[in-house]
Amino acid sequence: MNQSKYIVGIDLGTSNSILAYTPAEMVDEAASEIQIFEIPQISGPGSVAARSMLPSFIFLPGEKDMSPEALNLPWQKDVSQVVGEFARERGAELPQRLISSAKSWLCHPMVDRNQAILPWGAASEVPKLSTVEATAAILDHIRRAWNFSMAREDERLALERQDIFLTVPASFDAVARELTVKAAEMAQLPDITLLEEPQAAFYAWIEASHDRWRDDIAAGDLVLVCDLGGGTSDFSLIRVSESSGELELERIAVGNHLLIGGDNMDLALAYAIAKRFSEKGTRLDSWQMRALWHRCRAAKEKLLELSDSDTVPVSILGRGSSLIGGTLRTDLRRADVEDVIVDGFFPFCDADSRPTAVQRAGIQETGLPYESDPAVTQHLAQFLSRQDERPSELPTAVLFNGGVMKAPLLRKRIVDVLSSWQDGVEPRVLEASNLDLAVARGAAYYGLARRGRGIRIRSGLNRSYYIGVAASMPAVPGMPAPIKALCVAPFGMEEGTQTEMTEREFNLVVGEPAKFEFLGSVARTNDTVGTIIEDWEGDVEPITTIETTLDGTYGNVIPVSIQIKVTEIGTLELWCVSRQDDNRWKLEFNVREKP
Repeated sequence: MNQSKYIVGIDLGTSNSILAYTPAEMVDEAASEIQIFEIPQISGPGSVAARSMLPSFIFLPGEKDMSPEALNLPWQKDVSQVVGEFARERGAELPQRLISSAKSWLCHPMVDRNQAILPWGAASEVPKLSTVEATAAILDHIRRAWNFSMAREDERLALERQDIFLTVPASFDAVARELTVKAAEMAQLPDITLLEEPQAAFYAWIEASHDRWRDDIAAGDLVLVCDLGGGTSDFSLIRVSESSGELELERIAVGNHLLIGGDNMDLALAYAIAKRFSEKGTRLDSWQMRALWHRCRAAKEKLLELSDSDTVPVSILGRGSSLIGGTLRTDLRRADVEDVIVDGFFPFCDADSRPTAVQRAGIQETGLPYESDPAVTQHLAQFLSRQDERPSELPTAVLFNGGVMKAPLLRKRIVDVLSSWQDGVEPRVLEASNLDLAVARGAAYYGLARRGRGIRIRSGLNRSYYIGVAASMPAVPGMPAPIKALCVAPFGMEEGTQTEMTEREFNLVVGEPAKFEFLGSVARTNDTVGTIIEDWEGDVEPITTIETTLDGTYGNVIPVSIQIKVTEIGTLELWCVSRQDDNRWKLEFNVREKP
């Protein structure tokens, strides 16, 4: 372990990013309190302000947008890309120059995440970044801001020298995690540890309780962590048990990666308002719709958080040349929010409900793979039904997290739905404070727990992983050998452990192009290393196809065993180990994904 002064937790959020920190060595109890770092950022032309949250938006200004001096930062002149508050606000006016939802793009398997594609759909004259570069830009701003504020007089306090815990969605697969690590390295943060966001939220709840959390949960409890942020929805289950008189916590289930969040809700409101404009004879173009989408975000948050306001004004630029006369204005009403968001995204449904499968168009525009059914409650029902260990068991407690869940109206709806599934018995709500900051605080607490100063949640891999193995069978004209799914890393395999299938021998093609299918499942949690599934479509899903030429003589087939390692930072390594000599081949996941 390095000699860091601080333990740092970074919540790399879809909408906002936050940094929390605490002394690595306990001097006294008061000095060990977890603090939120106020991040300096451009708040307006020529203005810099420190905020507890850094909006995860990147604005790429054009040459004539504003003077270069207006974008100066205390640690950098001639800024070519703006991150934070001003990026979000200016980008709402010029959405073609705004990168948003970088984290959602980072886990999108149908685009090349190493190619410069963002802002998606922007004109050719707009500079572009890859999803990895965009993520790195946010982390780089955080690093520079910290170093300017905390390490100007002592380079030992530089962020890259601290013990850093970076959070990712629980549903992030191995490729998305590798790319997150790559982005951190590009931001000059080479030494990080990954932590799942729902776990971080639970750690934050423990930390905030000041060791009284044992009064609120007991052995036998099943806690649902319901994490709805700006771009994603994550569900996790944490089981509470008892061993030697002490409570133990174990993450036993993780849901699918759902691109449902505040972004979807803002867009739904934008369409509702656009329809209102259309009824009055004004049709909005695509860029006006994007601007309206961003304006609806702020208006929605005000209505959901403020009970004394029934309307919030919304305005966007018109098509005309006049800035005043061309402005389009209307009001977002509380009734709009309740109809569109509460009933649209959180409808009442039965426990056996499932997301509606919508027939897809044969040709689709490339973009983020949003869920066809945005009903969060139906996705929740499906998640709970997939738990093969006591499938009839429902959560006894729920912990909410994420910006969306700040709204009391939405929390109540989810509790009411869960209650309807268990004959009116409401799950206990574990009260959490300041949901915006919880994940970062929880990540810092996790760092303390790893040093023996807190309780840890047993977790490990968030899904079972498989590699495709071609069946050994006689050749049949026009029919390739069927691919079986070989379990190489089971659900829950812990960080810092490895396993090797020495009892099974496989043949590895070297010296010529070969294709490796990498698969995963959040549903099959009981498979063990070496389990082979012949008919795997359904519960097991493709993650990526690795196309590579491994070192060796053309045409050779090498007998190998397969070795898997889960690294200490939370990533996955897959090796093919020769059974003839000392040769080893590593299969890299962060490669060009299939289009």
